[in-house]
Amino acid sequence: MSKILIRGAKVLGGEPQDVLIEGENIVATGTGLDAEGATVIEAAGQVLLPGLVDLHTHLREPGREDSETVLTGTKAAAVGGFTAVHAMANTFPVADTAGVVEQVWRLGKESGYCDVQPVGAVTVGLEGKQLAELGAMHDSAAGVKVFSDDGKCVDDAVIMRRALEYVKAFDGVVAQHAQEPRLTEGAQMNEGVVSAELGLGGWPAVAEESIIARDVLLAAHVGSRVHICHLSTAGSVEIVRWAKSKGWDVTAEVTPHHLLLTDELVRTYNPVYKVNPPLRTEADVMALREALADGTIDCVATDHAPHPHEDKDCEWAAAAMGIVGLETALSVVQQTMVDTGLLDWAGVADRMSRRPAAIGRLEGHGRPVSAGEPANLTLVDPAYRGAVDPAGFASRSRNTPYEGRELPGRVTHTFLRGRATVVDGKLA
Repeated sequence: MSKILIRGAKVLGGEPQDVLIEGENIVATGTGLDAEGATVIEAAGQVLLPGLVDLHTHLREPGREDSETVLTGTKAAAVGGFTAVHAMANTFPVADTAGVVEQVWRLGKESGYCDVQPVGAVTVGLEGKQLAELGAMHDSAAGVKVFSDDGKCVDDAVIMRRALEYVKAFDGVVAQHAQEPRLTEGAQMNEGVVSAELGLGGWPAVAEESIIARDVLLAAHVGSRVHICHLSTAGSVEIVRWAKSKGWDVTAEVTPHHLLLTDELVRTYNPVYKVNPPLRTEADVMALREALADGTIDCVATDHAPHPHEDKDCEWAAAAMGIVGLETALSVVQQTMVDTGLLDWAGVADRMSRRPAAIGRLEGHGRPVSAGEPANLTLVDPAYRGAVDPAGFASRSRNTPYEGRELPGRVTHTFLRGRATVVDGKLA
């Protein structure tokens, strides 16, 4: 049984401690732990977190292996400090049956770089017309608990109600991509001053907010759980805050890019900034940061959306929407939340590990860094500063908005059940 001693790390940013791992578990924490027979990692100045959990990852396999595969996506996740990801259902074929979610789950088992929990589609073919095999996907080997048509909105209120009612039977959750389709026909960017000046079709905030308002009311009516994907506007924050004040079972996520980037970047017409939902205003960004800090927004989720070069290196109107995010997420959160004083590292552990694992009902992840717990861990050097170079990404795609931008922090080690998947910043 392998032994690893992490020496002098700041657990959740606190006082330096030693952490001893044997096999798949943490067996001791403290100071001056015995290192006999152990591989020693000198971690002075570094922060030790529970392994990060992403509720919203597009791994593209099956069907779009030119963008990403389960193997390359989980490598990217490990480099970013993640030990578990939830794989969205908009694959080809769609993950709307037990057979497809089991395929994705088994590919995750084979990859070995992080745990892959498939997300099942809410409706057949993501078409919004009839419920998919929710019960069969839950009862499959993949044990699906999260269902989403992400990429598309479940815009039919009756279908959404039925889905919320159905998942109650096994404590599932419906994760909604909040986008009223009629209000966003032809939309290219956030509706506002910049879209008016550029003459690009506007994507109004109310297209997101109206769906969120409807769905929190539906969830309350049927007594079910709803999760809001990639919340992006100040108005959406207020609706979620109100729903939570009522005691309703509503959770929400925000992406790293919506915590940092604004619609002013669209003035460059660089399609790397084209994303769904669109980049919003500075006021929205500030509201999202405050809501993540006060817990109104529960967690950070990457919405890692890889695309091949030809789908992004084209004119704005023709470009695909999406950003790769697994390998830069923690750095962006450090810059926007930790370095600004809005969150401490314990807060980061809560928003990027504990809460997403709890929402997804993912056992063994999001656990405390203490004896007897699974050794799913991330070691980060917060003092590091470096420019983002997508040429070195583990992801198969390179569509990052951060190329050349200096970001803080670097994951030096990632451990999945005691096995190092990343050592000194490189894949093991």
